Amino acid sequence: MVYAWPTAEIAVMGAEAAVKILYRKELEQAEDRQARAAELAQEYRDEFASPYVSASNFYITDVIEPQDTRWMVALALRKILDKRELRPAKKHGNIPM
Repeated sequence: MVYAWPTAEIAVMGAEAAVKILYRKELEQAEDRQARAAELAQEYRDEFASPYVSASNFYITDVIEPQDTRWMVALALRKILDKRELRPAKKHGNIPM
């Protein structure tokens, strides 16, 4: 089980680094480069790095509030308390070398 707080960023790279790479030409032409970079970074966070996007794509189990963390972790551990991993029997052993 994977939980995230609402403020989490789940992406391959941070929004600022992604904006510098993806929108390099647009940033070079902007009058106020820092303001445009901040605007694009916020759009990137909302569209790609949001934990709600990750939850909707089933990359994480749920988005939880920070004050619920202890309770949710305890519940998750209780759910897997009796879990046993079933693996098929090995067909071949390792050859000693």
